[in-house]
Amino acid sequence: MRQTSTMTTDAAADLDLLRLRSARLAAQGLTGGLSSPSAAVGRLVCVQAQDLAAAKWVLGVRVPGSFEATIDAAIDDRSVLRSWPMRGTLHFVDPGMLRPILRLTAARLMQRAAKNHGDEGIDDAVHASARAVAIRELEGGRSASRDELQAAWAAAGIPIAGQRGYHLIWRLAVEGVLCGGPVETRARQRFVLLDEWSPATSNEPVDADETLAKLVTGYLRGHGPATVRDFAWWTGLTLTQSRRAVEAAGVDVVAWSGDLLVAADAEPPTPLTEAATRHVLAPFDEFFLGYGDRSVSCSADDAARVVPGKNGLFLPILVADGEVVGTWRRSPERRGVTTVEVTRFERAPNLEEFGPAFARWAEFWSTGLGEVTTVGA
Repeated sequence: MRQTSTMTTDAAADLDLLRLRSARLAAQGLTGGLSSPSAAVGRLVCVQAQDLAAAKWVLGVRVPGSFEATIDAAIDDRSVLRSWPMRGTLHFVDPGMLRPILRLTAARLMQRAAKNHGDEGIDDAVHASARAVAIRELEGGRSASRDELQAAWAAAGIPIAGQRGYHLIWRLAVEGVLCGGPVETRARQRFVLLDEWSPATSNEPVDADETLAKLVTGYLRGHGPATVRDFAWWTGLTLTQSRRAVEAAGVDVVAWSGDLLVAADAEPPTPLTEAATRHVLAPFDEFFLGYGDRSVSCSADDAARVVPGKNGLFLPILVADGEVVGTWRRSPERRGVTTVEVTRFERAPNLEEFGPAFARWAEFWSTGLGEVTTVGA
């Protein structure tokens, strides 16, 4: 087993890396698979989704036999929501957790965005006007594209030049007015009113401690073993809030080893086989992105190759035995066939071992798989 990296704490340095990686693969739904897109989001709680097409594959790789249309159907039937619940970034989210998470995160997100909004001239009066127009345009079960919504604001005398239109949509989503609605294209959704598209239910946690407990337990069930700092990074909550979450979870969260925690009902790791541990993953997949400390799955040098511009844009990755061993990119589809170029890291296994994973990826997108070529070590 390749052991090219270690965690940053002394306690974690002595862990059996294979066991830790196996546990994370199982938690993430990457070894056993999950039954549906909603089950995948329910397992992970939130899935970063600013790139809608990439996020579809994050779910698809975890749902055997699914296609892009399977994910689109889950969006359209409202079993999966897309909005800005945390870190100021779009995510797929379990519908029952969107409002509770926003009650934890919105105030801090708004505070951090205040300067940008001020620079854009978005004051309380502009926001109130934009909110009223959005509700007027969308109420009654209607939807609007980003361009249509911004055109309605412009017609009402609300400037939308530059990034103003985006910031207004973001602000209305963070306060729980808007969310993503019907799928419009592979990469876009229309906007709807959250309360009409996905009404609140009596099952949603309303108390802050209850939400914190459910959130940390869900995070650890879908990402664990992980640390409190990993959870704080993932949610954008403070360390104080994150420690409080673990306290509130009580017996539902247990120690795994050192600083690492798991959900008490976490899925046990299964024996690893080559077919189960060769993965072709999307950019921003939770297996790599979902931790503040990524050294379990990748060396620092290779992590920099996954995010080469240090600008928050992640490349698609190859994973073998829970280790990131390369990146890849697809070409534009031509005559129903897509070719792929792989950049292998130093300890990557033979490319042929990823053949079934690439075939599954092509099946999901209903494209033919052409040549898969490799560069690098």
